[in-house]
Amino acid sequence: MVTIKEIAKQAGYSTATVSRLLNGDPTLSIKEETRRRIIQVSEELGYATQSKRIALPREVAVLDVIDPGDHLQDAYFNELREVLRNSAAQHHMNLTFITEVRQLIDEGEHYDGFIAIGAEVIDNDDLRRLHAVLPYGVFIDTNPAPSLFDSVRPDLSQTVLDALDECVAAGMTRIGYIGGTGRIMGMHEYPEDLRLFAFRNWTQRLKLRTDGLVYIDGPFNVESGQRLGERIIEERHGNMPDVFIVAADVIAVGVLQAFNAAGVLVPRDVSLISINNQPISQYTSPALSTYAIDQHELVRTAIDTLADAIASKRTVRHHLLLSTTLVERGSFVRGER
Repeated sequence: MVTIKEIAKQAGYSTATVSRLLNGDPTLSIKEETRRRIIQVSEELGYATQSKRIALPREVAVLDVIDPGDHLQDAYFNELREVLRNSAAQHHMNLTFITEVRQLIDEGEHYDGFIAIGAEVIDNDDLRRLHAVLPYGVFIDTNPAPSLFDSVRPDLSQTVLDALDECVAAGMTRIGYIGGTGRIMGMHEYPEDLRLFAFRNWTQRLKLRTDGLVYIDGPFNVESGQRLGERIIEERHGNMPDVFIVAADVIAVGVLQAFNAAGVLVPRDVSLISINNQPISQYTSPALSTYAIDQHELVRTAIDTLADAIASKRTVRHHLLLSTTLVERGSFVRGER
């Protein structure tokens, strides 16, 4: 079995320095070339495969492909960015935020790997070029190239099923869906968002009544939600379903605005369950019952996944799904189970 002493001797550094680095000491301050040399030697000697302790990368690029626009629309990714910054500071990781994939391609040799956040479409050829110069990357939430890079995502399909189970437990049988269009699956744009795909699949399997109760229109933003809310009122006022599952809080905010303006009371006339648990969800009228996505766990898992990929030099991509938790507020009340 390879020892710390053997790695230190071959790398040309002290046993104490090697031990602190390979044991992930966040207070260790060494030159980048020193860190790279020690990790290289430890990998060559097979230490990384023997030990569960993986040194965290120090120079990490953040591919920040968030299209600036309405603040509420971008709030989820803005919060995710801040969690990433704070986590990196705790681990003494140096982050460089880059908004253009071609800049990252040009500067790729300066980084150990990258973490990507955002949901903007990235050109397929650019993704392949990025992999050629920087093969270790983790996409948080949306992965446009699962065959090339790792990903960490909330398990939205399971979230939709959990929401349906909650509705059924509350005695609800007429269940609708409100969402957006134009999401990404792999290197392809897919016309049906993953949440809607799961909703259609599970309601069919559970034999739930959803005819005419699916409303989708445009992007994931407040304006889209308001338009959909107005359309629902026009088509279904006086004949609402028991509940609507809403794809994201940002859409639910617009729906509530339309409902409140028309005198449709939630949850008396119709209940709402949303997804994301953004801060705004607790200040709406009524406050939104919504599934919380643990962004700290997303970021922690992304950093660990990147470190593992770099240390093991693996070529098999890992795609991790994290569970969500219902935060019950005023727009939906749990039934007996």
